[in-house]
Amino acid sequence: MFKIGYRTIKTAIGTTIAILLAQWLQLDNFASAGIIVILCVQNTRKKSLSASWSRFLAGIIAMGFSYVFFEGIAYSPITIGLMLLFFIPTTVAVKAKEGIVTSSVIILHLYSAKQIDFELILNEVGIIVIGIGIALIMNLYMPSLDQKLVYYQKEIEGNFQIIFKEISHFLRCQHSEWQGKEITSTAQLIHDAKSIAFRNVENHFLRHEDEYYLYFKMREKQFDILERILPNVTSISLTVEQGQILAKFMDKLSEQIHPGNTALVYLQELYDIKLDFEGMPLPQTREEFEARAALFQFMKDMEQYLLLKSSFKGINIEKKNGNLKREANYS
Repeated sequence: MFKIGYRTIKTAIGTTIAILLAQWLQLDNFASAGIIVILCVQNTRKKSLSASWSRFLAGIIAMGFSYVFFEGIAYSPITIGLMLLFFIPTTVAVKAKEGIVTSSVIILHLYSAKQIDFELILNEVGIIVIGIGIALIMNLYMPSLDQKLVYYQKEIEGNFQIIFKEISHFLRCQHSEWQGKEITSTAQLIHDAKSIAFRNVENHFLRHEDEYYLYFKMREKQFDILERILPNVTSISLTVEQGQILAKFMDKLSEQIHPGNTALVYLQELYDIKLDFEGMPLPQTREEFEARAALFQFMKDMEQYLLLKSSFKGINIEKKNGNLKREANYS
């Protein structure tokens, strides 16, 4: 399906403005300002700023090298090759390698002029500044990612709820016709959600991590525990009283994967269940012993699952429509 993204639109508008401005200022090689815009418009503000700085720094270095080599040696193709042997490692050393392509255009401008003077340097600086400046202005606008983040949040929670219900069902019946598609789906959802949350971080200059990124990292760790739990639960081949109690606990927990609940409540309930189990009669058969041992390990894993959530402070979401605020504490 043919689709024009916001980055494409910004690049097209920015390139047009940069070329028009450079042409209006009567700069030579004014079209190069448009090339710089194309290279500097990125999908996040931080990447755009980094790319712009790399190209500006590399451009200044390129002009210095060009003056030394062209004026000091000769205006020849061999000189260009010799200069690149020194110029490229230098830009890499100062962490401006993204600007190598842009700077190569500047180098060729200076080479074609056959004489480097102050007016020519000013012209090239003008092209760089216009291209970078317009690109940065274009990248001031970044569409909100909140809707996508909330979508992934709800999808992951929905899958967790299904997984919990299937665990509960197996604890009761020791069999299940569940295909487990939510496992694969959740792994992909968490991967994609973390990528979008990281983009959200990159769109804020003073932010290194945000609540959504921390949230999805927490869910990823919880999901690792669930993947470890499933083989343990499916190894239980005997129905015991303790399994029925934990099935009820999992049913209750599955209904509380939404805003307004804290993991501490369920940690306390799990601890109470553990105390009750310790007061029950010892297993009478080997099969019962193995089943109860697997359930004990299951409780330890669920405790780790809930502890991960208890250390997460929650998500504060402000909805612009109605200025509605809520704090999300997830079990």
